[in-house]
Amino acid sequence: MFILVFTSTLFCQNTKLKPGFDKEEYLELIKISTRQLDSLYNPDLPGPEKFKRVYQSQEMGLDNRWGLWVSPDSIATISIRGTTMHTESWLENFYAAMVPAKGKIKLSNNFTFNYNLSDHPKAAIHTGWLIGTAFLARDILPKIDSCYKQGIKDFYIFGHSQGGAIAYLMNSHLENLKNNGKINPDITFKTYCSAAPKPGNLYYAYSYENKTQNGWAFNIVNTADWVPEGPFSIQTIDDYNDSNPFKYAKSTIKKVPFPKSLILKYAFNKLDKPTKRANKNYQKYLGKIMGKYIKKYLPEYEIPQYYNSNNYSRAGRFITLYADNEYYKLFPDIEGQIWNHHKFEAYIYLTEKLKE
Repeated sequence: MFILVFTSTLFCQNTKLKPGFDKEEYLELIKISTRQLDSLYNPDLPGPEKFKRVYQSQEMGLDNRWGLWVSPDSIATISIRGTTMHTESWLENFYAAMVPAKGKIKLSNNFTFNYNLSDHPKAAIHTGWLIGTAFLARDILPKIDSCYKQGIKDFYIFGHSQGGAIAYLMNSHLENLKNNGKINPDITFKTYCSAAPKPGNLYYAYSYENKTQNGWAFNIVNTADWVPEGPFSIQTIDDYNDSNPFKYAKSTIKKVPFPKSLILKYAFNKLDKPTKRANKNYQKYLGKIMGKYIKKYLPEYEIPQYYNSNNYSRAGRFITLYADNEYYKLFPDIEGQIWNHHKFEAYIYLTEKLKE
């Protein structure tokens, strides 16, 4: 126990970043995100006070982009852009069939992305956001190396909306590279996902939470915002842990005397088949068909073998921005205005109301 506490204390002394949610830290990062020129862009919002942009990438992949911002005390921010108004950016969101959280994906004839975002054999992630992560990571890694050579060892990873979903996967990817010695081990990453949808299934969430549970990653959510509620989630018996008795219901029912077994089988199928049928439809429309549209923008993309699940789950430690009556007076529900609770203004307002 003493060694564990001593190691943790020593680590915190060697990094300028500290574990735990910091209200002012998040507000500064979301102000960086307001400068990303995505679908939520508002030029009237205040910019960051400490950080200055030193690099902005070209658009890549499915209209993905990121920026590098640095503060006077040598802390860097990897700011990932959210959804834009371009079709390919929305296709990335809707390409919601899952793939295993460990594997490789061929994006072009000269770019195959190898990744290990979780060691759990049942972990799976959103395919569209994996594509975004792949293209961005290829551009981000050389910049991390350049920053390190200049003495910058502390990095925030930040994204709002689609950017927040990618920030989840980017955290997993960069931490894995660090564990494997491909990123210097004394680099620190602290991740803020803002208004992020669900990035993968329950087993990916378990893995992510296990690796970030000491205060190094957060998802900030407005309770009135619909975006963090997605993607659609379907749980089938196949998504359960192997020890769950429902996985063995069919074999158990066979041991029941007739005609009770017939009644139980009928009832079980009524519960089991609809979710599996729905899962199959999601695989078809949000996987196979959507993959063909993706190939129009990435012609050499090789459609992968999808993971047979659509059990999306919340992941990580949540900071809840509770939308109360005072909030709804300023940000009312208005039919047809789908971004009213998702925009930066709503998140900044609710964050400023948080108690210190």
